[in-house]
Amino acid sequence: MLARPGDSFDLRLAFAGTSGHYNAPVEVRSSAPTRLDLGGGTLDIWPLYLFHPGAQTVNVAIGLRAACTVSSTRDGSVRVHSKDTGHTLTASHWEALETTGQNRLLAHIVRFFQTDGVQITTQAASPVGAGIAGSSALTIAVCGALARWRGEDYSSQQLLTLAMNLEARTLGIPTGVQDYRPALHGGVSAVELGPLGVTRVPIETDTAELQRRLVLVYSGDSRSSGLNNWDITQRHIAGDAALAATFGRIRDIAGAIRDALTRSDWTALATHSQPRVAGPSGARTRCQHTHHRHVDDARPQRRRPRGQSLRRGRRGVHLLLD
Repeated sequence: MLARPGDSFDLRLAFAGTSGHYNAPVEVRSSAPTRLDLGGGTLDIWPLYLFHPGAQTVNVAIGLRAACTVSSTRDGSVRVHSKDTGHTLTASHWEALETTGQNRLLAHIVRFFQTDGVQITTQAASPVGAGIAGSSALTIAVCGALARWRGEDYSSQQLLTLAMNLEARTLGIPTGVQDYRPALHGGVSAVELGPLGVTRVPIETDTAELQRRLVLVYSGDSRSSGLNNWDITQRHIAGDAALAATFGRIRDIAGAIRDALTRSDWTALATHSQPRVAGPSGARTRCQHTHHRHVDDARPQRRRPRGQSLRRGRRGVHLLLD
C-alpha cells in the first residue's frame, strides 16, 4: 500500500510507435502518488497555521497513483480524456476549452500552458473523492507532463506552486499546501508550517512495519472537503474561539503522531491517531480521521429527521491501524 522508497513523481519520454524512427511522435508519460494524511490536516491552509505556532502535517505517500499521458493530435486540436469518468473534452484551440464540468481542472491546466495539438489522457487509481489527495497528485502529474512537452524546465518548487495555484483557480477557494509535497517527493514526511514558510522534513521510520499494520478501506461514498475547509477558514479568521481550540488540539496530535513515527512506536501512533474527544453535546467520539473529525465536532450540528444517523467525517477513505 505504501509507495516504495524513492517512489515519487515520475516523468519519462516514450515513442508512440514501435518503429523507433527518430521522427516518430513522442509521448510524455508521468505519474504521482497519492497520500495518507496522518495528522494536522486543514491546518495547512494559509493563514490558519499562522495562528497556531508549531503547526505541521504528517503524511505518507501510497502506491495508488495518478497518471497522465500527453501525445500529439494530427489535426492540431486539443483533446482531454479521463479514463476514470469516460468523459472527453475537445476543442479546436486551447482558448476554446470549457472550464466548467468534469474536466475543468484539466482545462485550466491546458489553458495555462496554452497548448494546442495535444491529446491528454489521465487515469487515477484513487476513487474520486476518496480523501487521499487524488486531484492534487493528478495536477502534479499533468503539470509536469505538459511542462516537459513545452520544454519548460521548472524546479520542484515551481511545479508545486503551479499545481497548487491552478487547483485553487479551479475550485475558486484556497487550497492547502500539504498534498502536492507527497506527490512530488513520496516517502513519509512532516510539513512544517510557519511564518518563514513551508518546509518538508522526511521522517525516518520503519516503513515495512508501518505498511504491515495499516489497512486502507474505501467507504464507497465520496467526499468533498474544499467548501467545508473554506467555511472553517472563514470562521477561524472571524474569531471562533471553540474552533481555535480545536485546531490547537489538532496541532498537538500531529506533533505526537510525528514523534511516534520517528520512534516507530506503533502503540503511541495508534493512540494518537484515534483519540477520544468531546463533541459539542458532550458525547465521546472516536476519531478515525483526527483532523477531519475534530473539525466536524466544532461545526454546528444540523437537525435531521428522526432515525437518520449522522455520518459526518465517514466518507472517503478510512485508515485502520493495528
